Amino acid sequence: MAYREVGMHEVKEVLRLWLAGQAKKVIARQVGLDPKTVRSYVAAALAAGLVGTASEVSEELLTKTLAELRPEAGRPRGEAWAVCEQEREDLGRLLGQGVRLSKARKLLQRRGVEIPYSTLHRFAVEELDFGKSAPTVPVADGKPGEELEVDTGWVITLLPNAQGKRRRMRAWIFTPNVSRYRFVWPAEQETTAEAIAACEAAWGFYGGIYKVLKPDNTKAIVTTADAINPRITAAFLEYAQARGFHVDPARVRSPQDKGRVERGVQTVRDDCFGGEELHTLADARERGLHWSEHEYGARRHSTTRRMPKEHFEAVEKAALLPAPSERYDVPLWCEPKVARDHLAQVAKALYSLPTRLIGKTLRARADRSLVRFYDGDSLVKTHARQPPGGRSIDPADFPSEKRAYALRDIDYLARQAGTHGEHVGRFAKALLDGPLPWTRMRRVYALLSLAQRYGDARLDATCTIALKAEMLDVRRLERMLQRAAPPPLSRSAQVIPLARYLRPASQYALPLASRERENIEGEEQ
Repeated sequence: MAYREVGMHEVKEVLRLWLAGQAKKVIARQVGLDPKTVRSYVAAALAAGLVGTASEVSEELLTKTLAELRPEAGRPRGEAWAVCEQEREDLGRLLGQGVRLSKARKLLQRRGVEIPYSTLHRFAVEELDFGKSAPTVPVADGKPGEELEVDTGWVITLLPNAQGKRRRMRAWIFTPNVSRYRFVWPAEQETTAEAIAACEAAWGFYGGIYKVLKPDNTKAIVTTADAINPRITAAFLEYAQARGFHVDPARVRSPQDKGRVERGVQTVRDDCFGGEELHTLADARERGLHWSEHEYGARRHSTTRRMPKEHFEAVEKAALLPAPSERYDVPLWCEPKVARDHLAQVAKALYSLPTRLIGKTLRARADRSLVRFYDGDSLVKTHARQPPGGRSIDPADFPSEKRAYALRDIDYLARQAGTHGEHVGRFAKALLDGPLPWTRMRRVYALLSLAQRYGDARLDATCTIALKAEMLDVRRLERMLQRAAPPPLSRSAQVIPLARYLRPASQYALPLASRERENIEGEEQ
């Protein structure tokens, strides 16, 4: 006869009928058991504390009865198990260090300890919790309209274009915590600008903005990953502030922090784009939108047991922040260095900065209309945005002595010459009078240098003579100044006395020549 395990309900029925006064043989016929089995159940219940005057069988009594009926006998352990008990401490230490169980067995064999692997594995599983994952608890979904999880991954390869090239596409995948109404936005790159564009598309899809965005630690959003104080990219943080939501990145290598979207990449790759023939990015985005709304959104979710789209419209949509009414101007943040020519490059355009900032690395923010430069937290310069290859020059940024030449300021040079005399100014204007005046700027600089060498009065007088003769050659003007110069003052000749020895010749170690000795003796006399 095959063994049949009696369930809890049958045992409870046996005890309930016995308390009602039924005979054991009658109970056996009604329940379909052997009378000896009925007697053993009643005996086990009496041993567990059942009394004949009880009106019903409690769950506690039933549990004790089953424990009496099914003791944990088990087969006796062998000698190998006893050896495992002796090596428990070493095995626990090795497994705690991440050593594989097969390697731990080899290390034991080196010490002469032989244990069959099957016994060692059974001991490690039952006694040392080997191979068991830590228990987890489900995290609450939170309130409707609060959290939106986002993840990225490779999902599709487009068909070859006209040049025969195939392009792999990523996708930004958004999943609300409550409704699970998923939205897919394919993109070519994983940049901050693409992250902002994906969020803008998501707000349009959902018809509002979620209060908290939970991304992974992509460099497009998170600059420095940290479990407590993560640093958000400046451009994305500014975008979050403009739209009124908070960024709460997941911890590094902690997929459970955004578990509702973590397996979404595989689902999107296989169910949304698998087998689809798409040629362009626009085709991929159209396919992702259709799948999100009409396929995934209309399929009953395995966890919520509701249609994601219907669930979202009924519970979450009214709790969202208002959707943006105008397009967001995505700023460009960079760190340009001010070169020696006072210029810094932002988005392939050049902008001038003051001399004191030369050599410094600044932070620049460029939007659709303006470019702002920051030295630390201080705003130091603002320029109008220029197209690639353009320049925005502020003359006030250059030194005054170099500003005119750098900017080809003809009027400034004429005014500068006029400060040295009326006729000097007229001479400079005459030099600059022509179809290409900036080609004569060096002549004016040479004229100004003559004022420094010969004085304003002499230069003004000489320019008067040159203008009357209609002579406009700066070199000839210089020769006129040289010839008109007064002769240099004569200075009296300085007589240098003859050198004399301060000590007599006899004190020197080397003897003097006869002529030198006669000259010295004559001078002494």
